[in-house]
Amino acid sequence: MNESTGRISPAVLAEALYLVNLLLAPGLAFMLLLLLFRRHRSSADALTRGHVRQAFAASLAAGFLLVGVPGLIALAGDLGQANTWTVLLLYFVCAHAALVLLGVLALARALAGKPYAYPLLGGFQ
Repeated sequence: MNESTGRISPAVLAEALYLVNLLLAPGLAFMLLLLLFRRHRSSADALTRGHVRQAFAASLAAGFLLVGVPGLIALAGDLGQANTWTVLLLYFVCAHAALVLLGVLALARALAGKPYAYPLLGGFQ
């Protein structure tokens, strides 16, 4: 938060929208994050630019990890078998928890005014 104006920085907003996208309102939060990304992707402030780009890329990756991979597991397995459902549930719970924890870490870094790079997405600055 910017102390002089009392406004939330775009970096903090981007990371907060990433978490809202995962936890509360997936479609709506992603659209707001997309708008924020389009507005600030070429920002002069490196902190804002980095957090906005990282949060957007992480949201895209999270969408694939939470929708695409379970879809592939369902296609590869037999949905009539309990083992397939066990694998699906374990994968989804573990992947979702990991993505949320990374988002909380990114939000903490944004609040501290420090850069953050999501694992495996670090090159997307």
